[in-house]
Formats: sequence, C-alpha cells, structure tokens
Amino acid sequence: MKRFKVRVDNQMFYVEVEEIPGEGAMAAAPAVAAAPVARVAAPAPKAAPAPKAAAAPKAPKAAPAGGGGMNAPMPGTILDVRKNVGDVVKAGETVLILEAMKMENEIQADRAGTIAEIRVKKGQAVNAGEVLVVIE
Repeated sequence: MKRFKVRVDNQMFYVEVEEIPGEGAMAAAPAVAAAPVARVAAPAPKAAPAPKAAAAPKAPKAAPAGGGGMNAPMPGTILDVRKNVGDVVKAGETVLILEAMKMENEIQADRAGTIAEIRVKKGQAVNAGEVLVVIE
C-alpha cells in the first residue's frame, strides 16, 4: 500500500493506493487545462426568416414477414459488419459492431438462422430502433 498527498484546487488530500499483482502497468491520462475564455459583446440579433417546412424523416423499413429484424438498441455508427448475406448464425453470435458514446457494442444475433439482408454498411450512422440485419 502506497500513500500519496494530492493537491486539488488548493486542498490537500491523502490517498492510499494498492497495487494489484498481475494487472500490468497503466498510463495516466494527460491532464487537460481549461483555456481562458474571452467575453465578447454579442451583436444585436437580426430577424430570422421564417423556417421552411422540413420533409418528414423516412421511416425505417420494417422487417419482412417471416424474418426477424435486428434493431439498433441505440443511435450510433457502424464500425464493422462481421457477417455477410447468406451466412448462418447462432443465437448470441456477433453480427456487427456499433459505436455509441465512444463505446464499441457487439450487436449479437437474437436467434439462430440465416442472414437474409444486411441494411447497413461500415461507417453508416443509425438511429435507435432502425433495422440493421434481417435473419430468417
């Protein structure tokens, strides 16, 4: 057990740190310094033109009858598609990787079957609930 004295915002803290054998060395994250912020008077706002009516977003395609669609559990970006159309998958097998909030999430087959359709590609942004893969 090692003891350290740490100063944070001019307050002193005493901490004890225990080394866990076999865990290997870890590097500390570099400190981030806040940049000074300059205050600038904002110009008087101009009258904005009336917004144009936006087209309604496309509804995601529904999974075909008889097949099961695997939906995105959260919005994110597809990092990798690990299976191809026609591949046979087991329940729990990783089909693709979805990055959301800087985390890589393995999207696994919810049941065994054959991949009938892959509706996403690497680098594509997806919304929560969007059908990613159809398994028959």
